[in-house]
Amino acid sequence: MSSVLNIHRSILGQPWRWRGIAADARDPNFAPDDLVTQLLLTRGCPRDGIDDHRAPSIRAFMPDPSIFRDMDKAAERLADAVEKGEQVAIFGDYDVDGATSAALLILLLRDLGLEARPYIPDRLMEGYGPSGEALVRLHQQGASLIVTVDCGAQAFEALEMARSAGAEVIVCDHHKCAAELPVTYALINPNRLDEAEGAAFGHLAAVGVAFLLGAALIRSLRARGWFKDRAEPRLLDLLDLVALGTVADVASLKGLNRAFVAQGLKVMAQRRNIGMNALIEASRLTRTPTCTDLGFALGPRINAGGRVGCSDLGVRLLTTRDPDEARSIAEELNILNEERRAIEAEVQLAAEQLCIAKSNRAVVVIASRGWHAGVIGIVAGRLKEKLGRPAIVIALDEHGIGKGSGRSIPGVDLGAAVLAAKDSGLLHAGGGHAMACGVTIAEDQLEAFAEFLEERLAERVTVAMGERALLLDAVLAPGGVNPDLVNAMDAGGPYGMGWPAPRVVAGPLSVLKADVVGSGGHVRLIVAGEDGRSLKAVAFRHAETELGAALLSAPRHRKLWLAGRARIDDWGSRPAAELHVEDAAWAD
Repeated sequence: MSSVLNIHRSILGQPWRWRGIAADARDPNFAPDDLVTQLLLTRGCPRDGIDDHRAPSIRAFMPDPSIFRDMDKAAERLADAVEKGEQVAIFGDYDVDGATSAALLILLLRDLGLEARPYIPDRLMEGYGPSGEALVRLHQQGASLIVTVDCGAQAFEALEMARSAGAEVIVCDHHKCAAELPVTYALINPNRLDEAEGAAFGHLAAVGVAFLLGAALIRSLRARGWFKDRAEPRLLDLLDLVALGTVADVASLKGLNRAFVAQGLKVMAQRRNIGMNALIEASRLTRTPTCTDLGFALGPRINAGGRVGCSDLGVRLLTTRDPDEARSIAEELNILNEERRAIEAEVQLAAEQLCIAKSNRAVVVIASRGWHAGVIGIVAGRLKEKLGRPAIVIALDEHGIGKGSGRSIPGVDLGAAVLAAKDSGLLHAGGGHAMACGVTIAEDQLEAFAEFLEERLAERVTVAMGERALLLDAVLAPGGVNPDLVNAMDAGGPYGMGWPAPRVVAGPLSVLKADVVGSGGHVRLIVAGEDGRSLKAVAFRHAETELGAALLSAPRHRKLWLAGRARIDDWGSRPAAELHVEDAAWAD
């Protein structure tokens, strides 16, 4: 990749490189459509797929569900349950992906005349995944079929207990699998090592796999003539759940996931789901939700129930028929989210202090007693961003047993490393995917676990960090950062993990005004360019970084290039554009 503007070391110490094809939007012949095509191509879209990726549809990307192992077996068993009116339990994980997966199947089965029972384990009391005791109890209480969603791929003991008790369990998951699979009625997971064609969909979140199971179920019932005298459910109406779970689980927005999110946002805009509508209102969103809103406004509120409150609040919200109940739950989740933020800030501060002694490790592994297990995943993500390397944060209980959560960087498969550590006997439990993991570990194994990860991943982390650069899509004059450009770039979305939002450079610029705003230490700027146009910009949480110091002290005569993401600022009487600054470089 060639450098941008010959900047090999920015104020934050990184090179600027083109993501792919160079685009200088200062060229008078440059058109917004040219940029959209470039954005698609540089994110992996084949040239013959431009039209499909510009307007991603389910029809264009949806596979035949039958390509996945055990899919037809699971669909037929669910069809039997629908026809016979059996009692079905849906066992979901306590995060957003688990809540949306469970809600999707519950709502679909309800439309088919079957009222399934949800079960979401308590994060602190029961931990991650299905326990044998919970599965057996559900069976004893009358559930003839149990479907686990977003969990179960590594639940060997629990599923064996369920089988021994006579329970039939379908596992619908997306987490990494071991070579040996747990014994269960059916296990649908594109990340099974014995998957063939279905392995191409290993990037799906669990809610995406649940959607495919729903499609297979409807097809099975259709073949049986179930819909001769009854309406067929509109599975596409549940895409708002798929979009929320996919984005909140930080799944790669490539292929089918792009269609799920693009079409799901359209469904969400119609406010069909009573609980989703209440959640949008509780989030104080007055416009149609965007992909960013799913990850930063709606998702965290659903997660707050599982992290610091009642674990089943998310599923109850998304499946309720009662608008009053929806508003009550949404407001409770709002309050819990504020509580989560306070707890997170406390743990974050303590974790950063512990990181000082671990900063030389390729994978930072830190643990402490008294940390709230509900926020360790968020803290791990923030440490990963700050340190630029994988981080695992572990909360130890009074018995010396730690529950940990990890986040990785592109190019470093943390989930596979954790599975290997589990196979080596270092963990009580562990699993995940490339970018995230969960572990259960004894305190006396912490150092051995950290050393194991160091030996296995140090070289890969070094390479990944060495490849670190700020990747850019276009260079603009200040006047080029305008609503038309932002809207044009949005046409290349939805953006997220694996399909990064466009990043542009504006300049050269003079800083006319700079000050610190907000409790988070944001640097607010007014800058002007050689084209005579001014531009609003903000560098979030950078007041105390090298970038913030440079922006706050920049003399007016010295020019800068600012790199970041162009956004619509709709606070004024008419929409304008502003730049969310991520880095800067001196222009002279």
